[in-house]
Amino acid sequence: MKLYDLRSDTITKPVPNMRKAMAAAEVGDDVYQEDPSVNRLEEMAATLTGKERAIFVSSGSMGNLIPLFINAGRGAEVLTHANSHIIQHEVGAMSAIAGAIPIAVNSPRGLLTAAELEPLVKPRAYDLARTAMIEVENTIGGVCYPLSQLQEIGGLAKRYSLSVHMDGARLWNASVATGIPVDTIAAMADTVTFCLSKGLGAPVGSMLCGTEEFIAQARAVRKMIGGGMRQAGILAAAGIYALEHHVVRLAEDHANARKIALTLLETGWAKLELENVQTNIIFFSVPGFTGQQVEHTLVKKGILCFGDREEVRLVTNLDLSVEDTEAVCAILRELNLSDFNT
Repeated sequence: MKLYDLRSDTITKPVPNMRKAMAAAEVGDDVYQEDPSVNRLEEMAATLTGKERAIFVSSGSMGNLIPLFINAGRGAEVLTHANSHIIQHEVGAMSAIAGAIPIAVNSPRGLLTAAELEPLVKPRAYDLARTAMIEVENTIGGVCYPLSQLQEIGGLAKRYSLSVHMDGARLWNASVATGIPVDTIAAMADTVTFCLSKGLGAPVGSMLCGTEEFIAQARAVRKMIGGGMRQAGILAAAGIYALEHHVVRLAEDHANARKIALTLLETGWAKLELENVQTNIIFFSVPGFTGQQVEHTLVKKGILCFGDREEVRLVTNLDLSVEDTEAVCAILRELNLSDFNT
């Protein structure tokens, strides 16, 4: 039985031409900033996001931790969505390492608004924790922030002298889906990360972008937490290839996700909000069954996915072709409610 892996877009394998680029990469010692491939990737990332400088980090978690460490820090509060990656999936690093305090905000579809954030900004007082940062995630659960909403949050941050960090792990998905250039989206944030190893298909790494002064500090923090890499140009070459060849094709992942979402709705047993399938991520539920039960059934049919107590997540990706998508849809059409009882 063929398996169709929709657990995440992190499972993609480097394509042959990416491997060739990695093998041919010119390298040096990146800790000394002497790796030409890393330097080129960092210059590309800074230009594309409209920031002064960028730094190559081993993961999105590291890329998020560094600005929390520098721009928030010990005892400072960070306003972020309750479902944000920095709260839910980074092992508590923002508090354990950066010393920051998460203020979790519940808002529809994961999208924060300036109106709901403003009352949470603490007044300056000796006995109150300082509100230091707003963190937004774009996309969040595959949903893209409206540009006007981001701009309003950026305006709020300026009024209260707060920094803004954008976890843009899937920032390129947001740009392709909305047609808004990455530098326009990133303009509201002081710092922004984006992942190379998700939809873009590189094997390792994320980019952290910001001012020249911030990135200089980030290099020291990266070294402190064990992120200094030496001949990292082999990895950077994959990132360069991804940015040059895999951005436009993200639209294929989005189209495949929508096709699967529409098929799920047609089954009659699946429940989902089609308006939330804007990029390559689908969340759905089957009333009367847990997400784990649904996952168990789908895996037996050849569809790898993740299920929790309520929902199942499917993520289309570079390794899932149009033909694979049709096969997934065919499997879904054949299922009925009785299959989830087994």
